[in-house]
Amino acid sequence: MTKAVVYAKHNNARIAPKKMAVVMDIVRGKSTEEAKKILAFDETKSARMLLKVLKSAEANAKNNLNIDPSRLVVSDLQVNGGPMFKRGRFAGRGYFNPILKRTSHIVVGLSERQD
Repeated sequence: MTKAVVYAKHNNARIAPKKMAVVMDIVRGKSTEEAKKILAFDETKSARMLLKVLKSAEANAKNNLNIDPSRLVVSDLQVNGGPMFKRGRFAGRGYFNPILKRTSHIVVGLSERQD
């Protein structure tokens, strides 16, 4: 794959990076049309979030760089850990069990198909 031309990102998404990575592996390297079809039929929260960011990247390519959306390929997908909400639960014998609510930074990069 070549380096991505157009990027879109969603910072502080309220989903754990591990859950996001599973869906990203499915659409990595596919054309944008095929990726949108796959994500539209996936019923998970991570698929809905990734579809939004993918559509945003596609709109960036069309409006900012005048690239035909049918020639775009998903070339770069990243998910990075964001800040964590620190919560907790009291347990027996005076213990406190921490609960970390994880967030993600989602980055989608698109590039033109090489024919």
